[in-house]
Amino acid sequence: MIKNYRFPKFLRFVLGKNILWQQPTENKSIYLTFDDGPTPEVTPKLLDLLDNENVRATFFCVGQNVERFPKLFTEIKNRGHRVGNHTFNHLKCFKTDFYSYINNVKKADELIESNLFRPPHGQISRRIVNALQSDFQIVMWDVITCDYDKMLSAEKILKNVRKYSRNGSIVVFHDSAKAQKNMFATLPDAIKFWKSEGYAFGIL
Repeated sequence: MIKNYRFPKFLRFVLGKNILWQQPTENKSIYLTFDDGPTPEVTPKLLDLLDNENVRATFFCVGQNVERFPKLFTEIKNRGHRVGNHTFNHLKCFKTDFYSYINNVKKADELIESNLFRPPHGQISRRIVNALQSDFQIVMWDVITCDYDKMLSAEKILKNVRKYSRNGSIVVFHDSAKAQKNMFATLPDAIKFWKSEGYAFGIL
């Protein structure tokens, strides 16, 4: 996983122009995204939180989880959120051969049916980009919270959210069991901060 809170500029350049890092917008907006779900012990509570805040987001779902929890996947869409592809088995690009990776994305697409794709762990090669870009908008991020990192406190995560957020930022949280403690401890205050700064919330 890329550890920087903001993806390094040189890697953005290397991977090319056809990747979405930050959403161009004339309005002051944040694009909130969640990776790795749907997760029964996390996602329903998160959906309620977002409803209470009147915030819509984009969920990059793991195909295997969608297959296991189809009603929860449908609920995400029914609540007004958008979904994207996060591979079927949450694969690491650099540890998977090219054809297996592409087939895994296609397998997830049969369930998720979205033209949005985000590579797990932030790992993607130029070859993968070239193979997928005709069918998918590849979405990375402008800010990642690292909420999955148990060494980080909620206070530190919130500090980084405040520091790195800017107009058009695509921000990554995770609706996973591993990240839920930090995510739920941070997200309400992050939303409060963004609202106080005049940000609207967009979906990709």
